[in-house]
Amino acid sequence: MIYLDYSATTPVAKEVIDTYSKVCEEFIGNPNSLHKLGIKAKELIDASTKQVADILGVKSSEIIYTSGASESNNTAIKGVCLKYQNRGKHIITTELEHSSIIAPLNYLSSIGYEVDFVKLDENGLVDLNDLKMLLRDDTVLVTIASVNSEVGVKQDLAAISKVVRENKKTIFHSDITQSIGKDKIDFSLLDLASFSCQKFYGMKGIGVLYKRENLIIEPLIHGGKSTTLFRSGTPATPLIVSCAKALRLAYEDLNEKNKKIEDIRNYLIDKLKHLDVDINSNMYCIPNIVNFSLHKIKSEVMLHALEEYDIYLSTQTACATANYSKAVYAVTHDKEKASNSMRVSLSHLTTKIEIDEFVKRLDECIKKLSFRR
Repeated sequence: MIYLDYSATTPVAKEVIDTYSKVCEEFIGNPNSLHKLGIKAKELIDASTKQVADILGVKSSEIIYTSGASESNNTAIKGVCLKYQNRGKHIITTELEHSSIIAPLNYLSSIGYEVDFVKLDENGLVDLNDLKMLLRDDTVLVTIASVNSEVGVKQDLAAISKVVRENKKTIFHSDITQSIGKDKIDFSLLDLASFSCQKFYGMKGIGVLYKRENLIIEPLIHGGKSTTLFRSGTPATPLIVSCAKALRLAYEDLNEKNKKIEDIRNYLIDKLKHLDVDINSNMYCIPNIVNFSLHKIKSEVMLHALEEYDIYLSTQTACATANYSKAVYAVTHDKEKASNSMRVSLSHLTTKIEIDEFVKRLDECIKKLSFRR
């Protein structure tokens, strides 16, 4: 098997599975219980939360555990907008956001909020002048992902934050799901940040919302004691502890891992240049993601053709609902490219042997499918 869909989800590291299993077996108490087993579980969660906070450079009190990035995004967006309705009902975002950003924004639009999409330059980067123009006295929230999940465009969070901070009442949120475990994030630039553990070799079903300590939001889930006032529910001890383990492992030898990924990415792009495809990712994209478009071949057809060779990649983000990539369209302004785009997402586990086999089979499939047209 050749797996090239790491941006959708990563395989769980064995060490993380071992930690999860051990906690399941040895820490059976409800962390909210007052007896010894409950206290033991709570102490383990507190220690894990401190580890997560230390790795991220934030306070333990700023960590909220969720079921994943989608819940974190919904909690951040709805939590801010419903809490601060008195500040205004204007929101700014981009065309590059994940569906778990766009969907809650669509919901808020249906109940009276106004959403503006900031312009992007030819590389897919936020137009800072347009952002300044869009900011208003009643702008309650700006939500912009650190890295787009389909093309891989990496935004300049420092520059964006500087513009947003000019409006003292505006809150800045970023979906950092595609950055976490791959890049160091300066959380002082943000008021809120969302991510999911499954993107850095951790378990599915656990995510994190960073919330600046003095920021109050309206909870998405009410009722029941938990690790925070802002997300009710019995704390999932094994998931929380395994999340801390996965995060620690992700940042070990990060520079070496990133250097290998960059080398693999350059190797892949050099190979793709000899094929009948257009490469959509550019110099402002993270090396983990390479997006390309086929010529007059539907990406879904190619996906299943490659599947016959046990090769797995994506047509677009796994949660997308449109029949074309809105992110590719936002960057290329080409509907055909957006309809026929594919995403290869790489890992430090990816080898050049795998890339050679993928490119060989891709070339064969292009010729075969082109011949059938």
